[in-house]
Amino acid sequence: MNTLLGDRRSAALLLAAVLLLLTSTHAVLLAQNLGAAPQTNVAVQGQTGAQPEGAFLNLVNWIGNVIAPVGAGLAIAGGLVSYISGRGVMRYVVTALGCLAVSGVTRLLEFWINQGGGGVS
Repeated sequence: MNTLLGDRRSAALLLAAVLLLLTSTHAVLLAQNLGAAPQTNVAVQGQTGAQPEGAFLNLVNWIGNVIAPVGAGLAIAGGLVSYISGRGVMRYVVTALGCLAVSGVTRLLEFWINQGGGGVS
């Protein structure tokens, strides 16, 4: 009887993972849509990838808009699995908050870069 319960949990966990993968893939595909005109050979609007500001802003955008929020979502998912298993979740919550803090700081850096592009007035 115990193995039957374990098989059901494994199947439920696999189904949840597949559903999470499908929904997150759909969200990522929608986020990558640039509209009707794809942006090529331009790092940041008005700048090229050869300029340090453009390359740095692309790095900040990638970390702040993609990597950190995805990491926070994965930490929350890991915390949920840990909570269901009866283990501690505080490390996952702290990791998710840290990822969101990194995202916020990089968004602040992005704002400063955009504001500083025109020089001091």
